[in-house]
Amino acid sequence: MDLYGWVVFAHIVMVILAFAAHGVSAWVMFRVRAERDRARLGAILDLSSSSLTVAGILLLVAVVLGIAAAIMGGHFAKLWPWAAIVVVIVAFGSMTPLAAVPMNKVRKTLAMPVPGDRTGAPAGPAGTDEELQAALSAVRPEVPAVIGVAAIVILAWLMRAKPF
Repeated sequence: MDLYGWVVFAHIVMVILAFAAHGVSAWVMFRVRAERDRARLGAILDLSSSSLTVAGILLLVAVVLGIAAAIMGGHFAKLWPWAAIVVVIVAFGSMTPLAAVPMNKVRKTLAMPVPGDRTGAPAGPAGTDEELQAALSAVRPEVPAVIGVAAIVILAWLMRAKPF
């Protein structure tokens, strides 16, 4: 196998690992809605944060490898790699308002740090049970899950079919 084949192989492996790590956080979104124990909520939200960190690193490596493979294969002259980039941007761009914002609201209500907050400010006091219930009821994982699965299917089709 030439270097191009190895780069494509590494890209696919990194994508699978990134999606696996991200899947942990996606599953937590479904679990958070049913959990009412603050300690358990904190534990699964910590798990979600750490899995997203791993997923982000792996996704960054996957994107770099994907771009390298597209350059090596001369694919940027075609439209399908650009379509794949748009799909990734749209999918991840929609995850912030649909998934991260409600999950971070739950974290703030539990006085937990929010991933990516670089201010160093303390988390603040924990919210009341009513505030926690309101934050939990705002978590709606179905739409981000559908968007994520649709993106995976479209990306796999684009990579396999190379339709345009």
